[in-house]
Amino acid sequence: MTTGSPWRNWAGNVTARPVREVSPASAEEVADAVRRAAEDGLAVKTVGTGHSFTSIAATDGVLIRPGLLTGIRRIDREAMTVTVESGTPLKRLNVALAREGLSLTNMGDIMEQTVAGATSTGTHGTGRDSASIAAQIRALELVTADGRLMTCSKTGTEEERAVFAAARIGLGALGVVTAITFAVEPVFLLTAREEPMSFDRVTSEFDALHAENEHFEFYWFPHTDNCNTKRNNRSQGPAAPVGRLGGWFEDEFLSNGVFQVACALGRAVPPVVPTVARISSRALSARTYTDIPYKVFTSPRRVRFLEMEYALPRAAAVPALRELKAMIERSPLKVSFPVEVRTAPADDIALSTASDRETAYIAVHLYKGTPHHGYFTAVERIMTEHGGRPHWGKVHTRDAAYFEKLYPRFAEFRALRDRLDPERRFGNDYLRRVLGD
Repeated sequence: MTTGSPWRNWAGNVTARPVREVSPASAEEVADAVRRAAEDGLAVKTVGTGHSFTSIAATDGVLIRPGLLTGIRRIDREAMTVTVESGTPLKRLNVALAREGLSLTNMGDIMEQTVAGATSTGTHGTGRDSASIAAQIRALELVTADGRLMTCSKTGTEEERAVFAAARIGLGALGVVTAITFAVEPVFLLTAREEPMSFDRVTSEFDALHAENEHFEFYWFPHTDNCNTKRNNRSQGPAAPVGRLGGWFEDEFLSNGVFQVACALGRAVPPVVPTVARISSRALSARTYTDIPYKVFTSPRRVRFLEMEYALPRAAAVPALRELKAMIERSPLKVSFPVEVRTAPADDIALSTASDRETAYIAVHLYKGTPHHGYFTAVERIMTEHGGRPHWGKVHTRDAAYFEKLYPRFAEFRALRDRLDPERRFGNDYLRRVLGD
């Protein structure tokens, strides 16, 4: 245990100064830290790698750092599950699973987050049939506000089933997750096809592109009519990884190195952004490669930014995106980051942004340090008019009154929280806003 020092998230837009920090090495030590915090009347929050852009993990009480809660506990090849400590980075999990000939079915586009941080905020990739990382959870272990260690699944007691239904995306409001059991499958190959496409074509063919591909996503470059599409589908092989030089040129030099310079230039001299966007949107060429899943789904993201993402009914995605494009074109805004569009099937998790509805995600970004209020406010206005649900870990201004209209099981989640944490041991300002008090 140490006296708390200032904590800052990855993007640098959220800071906190906890009273003390703890680094437990077991679920029992987490439970002890929670009980001691209760004795001292302090709130408790766990931070992972800080990849949330909201203050969901901030606290002025006890900050739990899960750096010692890492590694695979067990692999069950009969049930095809893997149980992993909550502080394990997704990258470490993916590499370990591949070594065992196993893989998650779907994942997001980065793998820096811890497994608990990623699932608790609803991190997702894109998929026609396969959903978020949290939807792949088969059981989870968490410490509740009274220091009790609980294991939850669909096959447990009535209380354990209720907690499982909610805690897969629990926002850190129901307890401290200490371990997660994921469904896995034998490792497979994905073929990625990246291809430039016009905005009009990709929006007019969006439904077909979604239906014809297991994983479809695209990026639109504001101030242009240019998009870059990516289609990932299972393949019989053979493996054909991105070449070392080609991969470095596309993923590091263009997507990180040159893009970093372009963003910095655009922040310093905003009028050059449209010209830079036109040049950069033409720099990425078509390419096809085949590899194991995490090497296809994920890519390095070294340019720091702020992000807002809304989940819309899938049928609303194209109309909303066209409104977004028109808004940027008629405004003085200069947007250097591409707009990302992904999809997800409906799932059964209470606070999943895809809960009970087929979903499309529209994500907007701005380079770190760029004034974001005007752009994000205008985007949020469009997204909320289409019934959008904001990503729990990304910038938004919505509150509990908004969410209770959009989530069929919102009241169920809040009632469970009242039972598990009546004193709000795991509360903070962000949770007061989005869940009410």
